[in-house]
Amino acid sequence: MKKVVVLHSGGLDSTVCLLLAISRGHSVISLGIDYNQTHRIELDYAAAQCTKLGIERRVIRVSWDKPQRVIPTNRSIAEIRKGVSTAFLPGRNGVFLMLASAEAAGLGADEIWTGINSVDFSGYPDCTPQFIESFRKMLSFAIPKGPKLLAPLQTKSKPQIGRLAKRLGLSNEDTWSCYRPRITNTGLSPCGACDACKLHQFAWQR
Repeated sequence: MKKVVVLHSGGLDSTVCLLLAISRGHSVISLGIDYNQTHRIELDYAAAQCTKLGIERRVIRVSWDKPQRVIPTNRSIAEIRKGVSTAFLPGRNGVFLMLASAEAAGLGADEIWTGINSVDFSGYPDCTPQFIESFRKMLSFAIPKGPKLLAPLQTKSKPQIGRLAKRLGLSNEDTWSCYRPRITNTGLSPCGACDACKLHQFAWQR
């Protein structure tokens, strides 16, 4: 049995990774990053998922005065695929993966899993296969004989991830993907218009 640290935000992709690792019989630890994100509700979703699954949840808190980004809305999937979104936060995935690698090494984990994928996405350069492969090479120098980085959803489309989610027992409302949550009479709700919401809808419509 391998010890696996899953970088787990509470969104669809990372939650599918979490369940996939569990389904393969690994000893799984969920790792979240609290980086002062506006969509902090995702941390609550991830914690609730871990409580339900009975697995360990860890959160690294980062004091990051990050730049504000423009969140595009009401774009089609074709538009989302065209290029880098204005929502791109430079360096985020690199920071997250390095923190996860350090945590995993400290825990004596064998692998780090991330839900990063590069099909049906907003053109983020730190979601590409080239980025993942470069990070793996860097990690081999930074932490020799340390945990290996896996991105099992790298080449899957959103509908493929949605179908995998269903097979693993997830439903449409079990995860959180929205960047612009709205306050309603019943609490926080997804905006339904940001790229993350559109991709989430695309994943579940087939």
